[in-house]
Amino acid sequence: MTTVDVRWIDARRRLPADGDCVLAAVTGRYPDGEEFWLVLPMHFRRVHPVEETGAVVENRFVDADRVVRAPLGGTTDEQVTHWAELPVLPGTDRREILGPGVPAALATALATD
Repeated sequence: MTTVDVRWIDARRRLPADGDCVLAAVTGRYPDGEEFWLVLPMHFRRVHPVEETGAVVENRFVDADRVVRAPLGGTTDEQVTHWAELPVLPGTDRREILGPGVPAALATALATD
């Protein structure tokens, strides 16, 4: 098993590059009042259009369910306190591969295990 060291970056001090897929530490409160802090994979957007209103907001983290969160100190109910880069995919130097490059990358990774 490979161990990966995670370097957490304070979201108040520095933000990821636009479009980066990152791990985000999110804090908030459940409807029953209980506080939580958890880690989710998210994409970062420098400019994010709000579908419901047509407004545009800046510097937002968006999860797979399209829940939008601001960095700590922002205006969303749940906020991102820290973020970290994802580790590279096995057998590659990339964190994300899309489209036709996926089968070859996956085959290479599986052949090296």
